[in-house]
Amino acid sequence: MTEVPDFDPSPDAYVYAELADHVAARIASGHLPSGAKLPGERELAETYGVAVGTARRATKELRDRELVKTLPGKGTFVV
Repeated sequence: MTEVPDFDPSPDAYVYAELADHVAARIASGHLPSGAKLPGERELAETYGVAVGTARRATKELRDRELVKTLPGKGTFVV
């Protein structure tokens, strides 16, 4: 497993995109293996120190990239 740098958003970029990039890097490094459940949006927001809407948009971005899949009532999982 390779190390993923700490989350440090740039003031020149959208935080949701940088959050999605950070989670994607954790997936690529193996820290979040296939089938792993992502924290819920509220927990993700708290962990990263962002608004719930930002965490929600980052999760949508990860779904758009086909890195995760959300199953209603169950959670969001790494593909």
